Amino acid sequence: MSRSFPQIRRLEDADALRSRLRELDCELPIADQVSAQGALATPLVHAGWQFENRFAVLPMEGWDGTEDGRPTELVHRRWQRFGSSGAGLIWGGEAVAVTAAGRANPHQLTIGPNSVEDLAGLRATLLQAHSQSGAEGNPPPAPPMVGLQLTHSGRWARPLGQAAPLVAYRHPLLDKRVGEENCVVLTDQDLDELVDAFVAAAVVARDAGFDFVDVKHCHGYLLHELLSAVDRPGPYGGSFEGRTKFLRDVLTGIRDQAPGLRVGVRLSAFDIVPHMAGPEGTGIPESTDPYPYAFGGDGTGLGIDLTETHMFCDLLVELGVTMLCMTAGSPYYCPHVQRPAYFPPSDGYQPPRDPLIDVWQMQQVTRELTEAHPELLVVGSGLTYLQEFLPQVAQALVAEGWMQMIGLGRMTLSLPELPAQVLAGQSLDRKHVCRTFSDCTTAPRHGLISGCWPLDEFYKQRPERVELARIKRDTKQARNPAPDAAADPTDSSTESSAT
Repeated sequence: MSRSFPQIRRLEDADALRSRLRELDCELPIADQVSAQGALATPLVHAGWQFENRFAVLPMEGWDGTEDGRPTELVHRRWQRFGSSGAGLIWGGEAVAVTAAGRANPHQLTIGPNSVEDLAGLRATLLQAHSQSGAEGNPPPAPPMVGLQLTHSGRWARPLGQAAPLVAYRHPLLDKRVGEENCVVLTDQDLDELVDAFVAAAVVARDAGFDFVDVKHCHGYLLHELLSAVDRPGPYGGSFEGRTKFLRDVLTGIRDQAPGLRVGVRLSAFDIVPHMAGPEGTGIPESTDPYPYAFGGDGTGLGIDLTETHMFCDLLVELGVTMLCMTAGSPYYCPHVQRPAYFPPSDGYQPPRDPLIDVWQMQQVTRELTEAHPELLVVGSGLTYLQEFLPQVAQALVAEGWMQMIGLGRMTLSLPELPAQVLAGQSLDRKHVCRTFSDCTTAPRHGLISGCWPLDEFYKQRPERVELARIKRDTKQARNPAPDAAADPTDSSTESSAT
């Protein structure tokens, strides 16, 4: 299928990006030059938190722990690279499951009473790398704030490899994606026990030395799904108060059992109807019926209404939460919304529109939340698609108050040193700039380990790369794409042109 939009790396300069954004009626601020003394390097104090700069590393869901949920050398390597970023905030580091049944894969980290030493070791690995991340000749940078993301995968749980969904409610579209016969609706007692599990996990995180925990409410996982449980009877569903009971109970428990531990929330601020590949492989809505299950949606399945999102932010402030990390939707059913990419993962679909539109949409929503809730430190995301232009846009977004900090996810797998390079006034290492090839999603979706397979030499040399290439070829053949479909730039024959 021919693309109706250009690859962003083909745009020559910032003026070309501005022109393309104007064509799309999607204006974003773009700095003409990035300064080592600019907005991204400005220290920040917020509600007693101190940050040396405006960069944040976002948490990743690892697929490379042991079968009993402990970190391996691969996990330590990832945390070491996160530390080498020089970012002032490490938002969660890793998505850590609060129960074994809540893991999204058999090699995701879990947290329990015996996890303190393992998690403290990860934190130490990160801090050691961060202490060496400053420019040569400068004093060591101040330590970052380091959090741990607590999660339960809910509908997307696969603790033994097969789908084992634990759902908040029966969903007319998503149940079939995990097997309707497999769906187990969590009872109120189940949720009561999971509240206790989140609180217990927070205590472990505190004991391991973390500055805060992220009570994860995003990407279709359990706590995010509870926010859309409009049809669920009982105390955990129906009204906004019911749908946020889990959050309130967890935060009450953390205050009681881990006083002084800070809490942040990563939130899918809006959602849309699940998408699927259409006849030509382009993403299309799975249904055009009214859709009440999108938190932050307007009921049509595609539009945004942030009324309840603002109510949620007000609730966070009321409960003493001072940090919000912005994201949207779910990579399981609408990946283009939160992970704009030119090349979709193997189980995805071609972008339904220029991904720049989705970058812009994320930043607009982030701006609205930032301006409406000054008590919250808002961390943005969804910027990796901008590639070389990321620092210029990021500096302008912070300078103009669209958000207080810039969150980096996929980019830190290929170029974790991006913040350090920007803060030192250096040019980006273009060879390792993320090109949104999506292999970091394709590989783990097929049981392989996490990592940037096309650009990180460590992964390029691993034997699993042969298996990944086979998986991608088989998937492409099964879909029988049109002859003019875009070539896979991560094949050996085209990789050099992609970097």
